[in-house]
Amino acid sequence: MLSINMDDVMQVLTNVRGYLIAFGVVLALAVVVMIAVRKLPKAKKKMIRAQSGLAILLALTIVVNLICTGPMSTMLDLVSGSGTISEETSAKATQLVNEITADGVVLAKDEDGILPVASGSKLNVFGWASTNPCYGGTGSGALNATYPVTDLLTGLHNAGIQTNEELSKFYTDYKADRPSVSIAAQDWTLPEPNVSLYTDEMMENAKAFSDTAMVVITRVGGEGADLPTDMASVVDGSWIRRVAQAYGSERGTTYYNGTYDDSLNEGNDWDKGDHFLQLSNREEDLLDLVTANFDNVILVYNGANAFQMDFLKDYPQIKGVLLCPGTGQSGFEGFGKVVSGEVNPSGRTVDTYVSNLKNAPWWNNFGDFKYTNTEELNSDSTFFDPEGTTPSFVNYVEGIYVGYKFYETAAAEGLIDYDKEVVYPFGYGLSYTTFTKEMSGITSDGTNLNFSVTVTNTGAVAGKDVVEIYSNPPYTNGGIEKATANLLDFAKTSELAPGASETIEFSIPVEQLASYDYQTNGCYVLEAGDYVISANDDSHTVADSEVYTVASDSVYNESNKRGSDAVAATNEFDFAEGEITYLSRADGFANYAEATAAPATYEMTDEQKAAFDNAHTYVEAGYQQDDDANAADITTGAKNGLKLADLRGVDYNDAQWDALLDQMSIDDLQQIIGFGGYQTAAVSSIEKVRTSDCDGPASINNFFTGVGSVGFPAAALIGMTWDKDLAYAFGDSIGEMADEMDTSGWYGPAMNIHRTAFAGRNFEYYSEDGVLSGVMASNAIKGAQDRGVYAYMKHFALNDQEGNRASMVATWSNEQAIREIYLKPFEISVKDADCHAVMSSFNYIGTRWTGGCKELLKNVLRGEWGFVGFVETDYFGVSGYMTADQCVRNGNDLMLCTTGNDFNTVTVLTNSSKQALRESAKNILYTVVNSRAYAEENLNPGMAKWQIVLIGADVLVALLFVTLEVKTLKGYKKRKEEEVNA
Repeated sequence: MLSINMDDVMQVLTNVRGYLIAFGVVLALAVVVMIAVRKLPKAKKKMIRAQSGLAILLALTIVVNLICTGPMSTMLDLVSGSGTISEETSAKATQLVNEITADGVVLAKDEDGILPVASGSKLNVFGWASTNPCYGGTGSGALNATYPVTDLLTGLHNAGIQTNEELSKFYTDYKADRPSVSIAAQDWTLPEPNVSLYTDEMMENAKAFSDTAMVVITRVGGEGADLPTDMASVVDGSWIRRVAQAYGSERGTTYYNGTYDDSLNEGNDWDKGDHFLQLSNREEDLLDLVTANFDNVILVYNGANAFQMDFLKDYPQIKGVLLCPGTGQSGFEGFGKVVSGEVNPSGRTVDTYVSNLKNAPWWNNFGDFKYTNTEELNSDSTFFDPEGTTPSFVNYVEGIYVGYKFYETAAAEGLIDYDKEVVYPFGYGLSYTTFTKEMSGITSDGTNLNFSVTVTNTGAVAGKDVVEIYSNPPYTNGGIEKATANLLDFAKTSELAPGASETIEFSIPVEQLASYDYQTNGCYVLEAGDYVISANDDSHTVADSEVYTVASDSVYNESNKRGSDAVAATNEFDFAEGEITYLSRADGFANYAEATAAPATYEMTDEQKAAFDNAHTYVEAGYQQDDDANAADITTGAKNGLKLADLRGVDYNDAQWDALLDQMSIDDLQQIIGFGGYQTAAVSSIEKVRTSDCDGPASINNFFTGVGSVGFPAAALIGMTWDKDLAYAFGDSIGEMADEMDTSGWYGPAMNIHRTAFAGRNFEYYSEDGVLSGVMASNAIKGAQDRGVYAYMKHFALNDQEGNRASMVATWSNEQAIREIYLKPFEISVKDADCHAVMSSFNYIGTRWTGGCKELLKNVLRGEWGFVGFVETDYFGVSGYMTADQCVRNGNDLMLCTTGNDFNTVTVLTNSSKQALRESAKNILYTVVNSRAYAEENLNPGMAKWQIVLIGADVLVALLFVTLEVKTLKGYKKRKEEEVNA
């Protein structure tokens, strides 16, 4: 989502215009009166002019009060301040940041004992990125700039490793920081010095300093744009122009003035067809230079987007590889401890690292695909699209074969040579020690699979290991699509001394083995056959396994729902399948070429057009179909004597909720659903206090006051810990800091899928796998909610790219992939963490915007999963296609809107829409009253600071008015007497 922008300011100005016009009329009348009284006696003339001046003062006071309590009230609430985070809490958070980084860094290669580099050693650190590393990402998920960062070199120094200062000075002298070529702070520049600038003397000094070299390569992603898949378009400026246009001509001009300045992209030399996630020519030259002079080289990849690692085979001198996404505020402290060996690395990859990203099944179906025949569906000029939003699309042609599920299955079917295509598998990571895993037999009561895995440290130093549990299900050629490897669960051991063992117990629901059969049964099906349950080192390497046999099919339909479902999961997204061919395992992926080809057409069908909804097509005639036309009117303005605090802990279905809601007026209902930008609004009729919501997911930041928290590592790095306890600790720390900031809602965690390596916000998301993402996210949610902070799981759902995200991008996917891959993290977060807040996404699923998709928000989220709470839109009012009418009728309760616009409140007030308004209000109120905001120690229904200031100012103005009025009357009386006596 976005922080506040100029559209909000313009909207406020529009809303106050009427008041300013009224004041102008009063002022004009006063001027007319002053002119008209020129010929009156002096005493009367001064009296009238003085009264006119007082009238202007009174009118100005009234206008200021109307503006502050009307259009500006929300903005004033947001900027009126928040609590601050104590030094003690920040220090605890900082320590946790370091621990997460140390546990998340992946040791991907370690030959000849090149790592660790012992404390006290010397190390040459090459690469401009060594002085400008990546700490996280850009956009609303960026770190708070008020906190200092620990850079990579400092992290090494603090671990006792001395680095070559001549090299570091060379890089800082070349370019101290990244240039401001960015769009929404995006930055694709790589100012790597030309190798010709490295003098012979510098290289000789480096060899004399140490026989070991470290090369740092960094990539940064962020909100608003995906990473470039064609660097030629970056070098010639067309990519930047396109992204600038997507942010509006005025805003785009701020970053890009229409002519490309080569100096801004200095160092970016690319061959034709190169992409951002492979080495630039200058990076290749640097590796050539370093490996020609050093036989012991360590490569550090510092980025959250899986890098193309094909070059490693060309450099045998690269004996060590470390993978380290953005470390947050201070995490390079932990990185340094891994390099020095103070901490034994235990991180595991969360993505599959491949030798050629262009060979990935999604390659031809990721990017900018605008419909060519949808002019009638365009929305108005917006912040994102000054010429109007045009629908676009993206085809998830690979179906369930995302990430490792494709590579493992494709290798098993003979489609690919695994060793040639995959460099580092999903779940992969080395250690400075070695481990064995031994699996017990499986027992089952028909509901759960129960077994244990014993891990033994067989090496010479203490360390932690990760146990990954996978299922390889039986597959029938041409039947339900199934991958050969499917993560079921995982656990991280405690630190084990050499020779020590730890036994971990697992209990996995049998239903988790089922696959979604959208074509035949329209529900989950557990097919008969042998299921290989394995304890793995990674997705490709089985350490031990057992077979679990299912005697007969189990069809989880309406009469036999899964135990975890409130309502049986059945087909809901047939409308999102589209007219595309999906990748199938049948006959050894025989349809691979056809399925993974680029889109054959850029035209939307007439049937799809007819079903396509946005703010301009979603009208009463359309949405009345699914509602009771004879719905009863609601009660408003009742005097039942209840206040919201009375319902803390009261069951959602208790009748008291109806009595409370009866007290609210239509305006109250509109206020609470319509103005949810970084807050939930106050409602006087039920004494509801305003609560603050702040952005995330790597921290908790109030953009309006500048108060924020320590920034945590990128979610990808948190995911790389594979540590449920650390994920919980992260959420707990966020909750603790939010509580001190008097913040009740956290816009996080984010849990979309790394469908591709190029998605701009991969740093905010955990993994390419739904189970890993869901388990880590659900533990973070538990941590925050245990502090009373409602965590907004986001972005719900299929928001897996930034390109065209706010341009009505229609995401086409089949139901099996939607459920097994993209909804899985959210499902786990609802069922395991009892999440109570959701942020819907900008994109469409098929023809329906997620924020107005009944199938997603009512049928699946609330119906099947049993979610109780509220759903909020992503940033509302800058995209031109969202409407509260569609939201409240389809399960989206709150508009992330700060100032109001044409669509953030319900415009068609039928009885059924009033009922929907009321239900949305209830969902918001239920969540808020059970949060920290209504804990006894926090509940303070008093006025906001700005209201107190306004009242104080009104009192002063009143005193001034009375004083001037008395003075005026006395002056008039005196002058009148003087005129009579004259």
